[in-house]
Amino acid sequence: MQIIGHRGARGEAPENTLGGFRYLHDLGIRAVEFDVRQLADAALTIIHDDNLLRTAGINYAVKDCTQDDLCRFNQAKHWESWPQPENVPLLGQVLSLIHDFEHIEVEVKAVETEQEAEKLIAHLQQQLQPFQQQITITSFDLKILNALKSQQSAFKRGLLVEIPIGEHAIEVAHQYDCARIGWKDALVNPSIVELSHQAGLAVSIWTVNDIDRAKQLHDYGVEGLITDFPKVMLENL
Repeated sequence: MQIIGHRGARGEAPENTLGGFRYLHDLGIRAVEFDVRQLADAALTIIHDDNLLRTAGINYAVKDCTQDDLCRFNQAKHWESWPQPENVPLLGQVLSLIHDFEHIEVEVKAVETEQEAEKLIAHLQQQLQPFQQQITITSFDLKILNALKSQQSAFKRGLLVEIPIGEHAIEVAHQYDCARIGWKDALVNPSIVELSHQAGLAVSIWTVNDIDRAKQLHDYGVEGLITDFPKVMLENL
């Protein structure tokens, strides 16, 4: 079972930041999950929320930002012990830092329209091209998965699931030619993992921060454990 840092290592370092990804790299972990959004100037950036209030303390919508705005926002604002500010990074900056990672789950956040999905995926595939073997593009948003399918993407893709729809989720994953399914931890039992594997899907579980639960999921045979505390998991698994 692969330990996958969630948004870098969000329980141990500022989430979705270059400092956080560098921290994960220094641990010796070579698997990561992070979030992608598109800015007003079409640049792709790494941030979970659609607003900068929670992480940077400024009430500003991500969709209204350009890449030149990103230096204004300190994503380490609430990390008093963190040694330096951490700007919102561009996708290219993150990829340069994690170029030697073995497994990268790129979660594309939901968009409002099919046109936005097509535009975002076209830009994303172009930037990710050198990393095709390591990357799985994931999303909750079926518009994103549909854009990958319509553009005949060569990238592996994955469906993320957070509501209890059971086997139907596996059918949806097949519909969009997914290679992986990412289950919310609360939904997972041995049967769900077995059904996923029978369908030919690799399984990632999010977000797992309890060591005993992680050991249980290891026994279930899941491929990926997405955790906020990769150092803790590394030391105990």
